[in-house]
Amino acid sequence: MRGSAVNELISLIVSTYDRPDALGACLRSLRAQHDRNFEIVVADDRSGPATLDVIKVWAAEASVPVAHVWQQDRGFRLAEIRNRAIAESSGAYLVFLDGDCIARPDFVTAHRALAEPGHFVGGNRVLLSQALTEDILQNGREAEMWGMAAWAMLRARGEVNRLLPLLSLPLGPLRTRLATEWEGVRGGNFAFWRSDLERVDGFETSFVGWGLEDSDIVIRMIRAGVKRKDGRFATGVLHLWHRQADRAQLAAHRAQLDELIKSDRMRALRGLSALAEDRDPLAVGQ
Repeated sequence: MRGSAVNELISLIVSTYDRPDALGACLRSLRAQHDRNFEIVVADDRSGPATLDVIKVWAAEASVPVAHVWQQDRGFRLAEIRNRAIAESSGAYLVFLDGDCIARPDFVTAHRALAEPGHFVGGNRVLLSQALTEDILQNGREAEMWGMAAWAMLRARGEVNRLLPLLSLPLGPLRTRLATEWEGVRGGNFAFWRSDLERVDGFETSFVGWGLEDSDIVIRMIRAGVKRKDGRFATGVLHLWHRQADRAQLAAHRAQLDELIKSDRMRALRGLSALAEDRDPLAVGQ
């Protein structure tokens, strides 16, 4: 990969909802990053005191800045808490990571190397089994430090769904072969320039409930002229097992996404710029 276009601080936005054990594993993995020039902003969608305790512990031990942004419980509002975290962050380049994902030590290094003006990066993940997840969380196993031999053994035992995301390969021009394709980008591991986020007005906060808020912002980014860059074979993360999220709003979200696709709109209907009007109590701490 060629030299990075971003040399300054990166903002790492870690989203979480009431799963302190997984968040602790995620934050531990970020402490092991080779690249230390980043800040962490925990985007906390209505978690309880146990999550705050985890954040306080890791913030005290971290060698990078850690901030906590929290919003009250008014349903699943991932898009909104991400916007709030964007507003509190300071980096010119923002990497979004789900708080139930473990990042290997070269995660920030890889995202920095792939950063390129006019592009966003979509990463990928390996899914861990319930048994392996419980072993990691209950016994404090540092899965982020395991090598390919260990992962190959776990794949043979059916504890992970695939190995390819854990490989590092120099794809060169192949990274932009899907430059205008929105499908397949997952919000648990992607990155944008702040200037591009501001141009499309951030995440669409009318998505309340699970699903498709990531597709919405990707469509609007591409419509705004920002090209997709493939982060596979560079930025893969370990996704801890969890029960399937409530998908009661998925049909409504699909209809909302279809309306966006039919339009030529690139800005959120209610996005970053709406935060100034919002009276929802917000807690920010470090």
